[in-house]
Amino acid sequence: DLAAALRGRWAQLGELTVHTGDALRLDFCTLVHAPDRRIRVVGNLPYNISTPLLFHLLEQLHCIQDMHFMLQKEVVERMAAGAGEEAYGRLSVMIQYHCAVQPLFTIGRGAFRPPPRVESAFVRLVPHLRHPVRVTDEACFASVVREAFSHRRKTLRNALRSMLDEAAIRELGLDPGIRPERLGLEAFAALANAVSDQGFATRGG
Repeated sequence: DLAAALRGRWAQLGELTVHTGDALRLDFCTLVHAPDRRIRVVGNLPYNISTPLLFHLLEQLHCIQDMHFMLQKEVVERMAAGAGEEAYGRLSVMIQYHCAVQPLFTIGRGAFRPPPRVESAFVRLVPHLRHPVRVTDEACFASVVREAFSHRRKTLRNALRSMLDEAAIRELGLDPGIRPERLGLEAFAALANAVSDQGFATRGG
């Protein structure tokens, strides 16, 4: 309904192109019309697709200048959380590896009709020109982070049992008995690089 209304309103000016479809399937890079340009992505993301859509966009950062989103406040807190904080998890690590995260402001329930049960927040994501840590295989890095947080209460030795043994973890200067949520980006990069060196990626991840 909104797409049709927008097309009608701007039809005479020719300043708006409306694409309708599933955002989770859209190749955002097709919206770039010059090789030296990148797009700016702005949206109010529904809670039920916010995380999948963020991961979808992370795969297309080479054509994105920046992103500004309104999300459930809890999601923004997860994106910006640091190691050891309660909200810290897979989303925190993956977003921060790819982007600088800047929560901008909170939007109260009273800004909406009808008022939702949760508060919202607006966040800016700017893709890094250079990643903050060195990762030799990004697919392996993503797999290690996903596996580490698949069972939050497990220790590192148990969470990554299928990827690295305890001795290999110790060789990296990490405590195998620590929980993954206490590890920063550098530690996850070191773990992923060690897994990659052992041929994990060539086995299909």
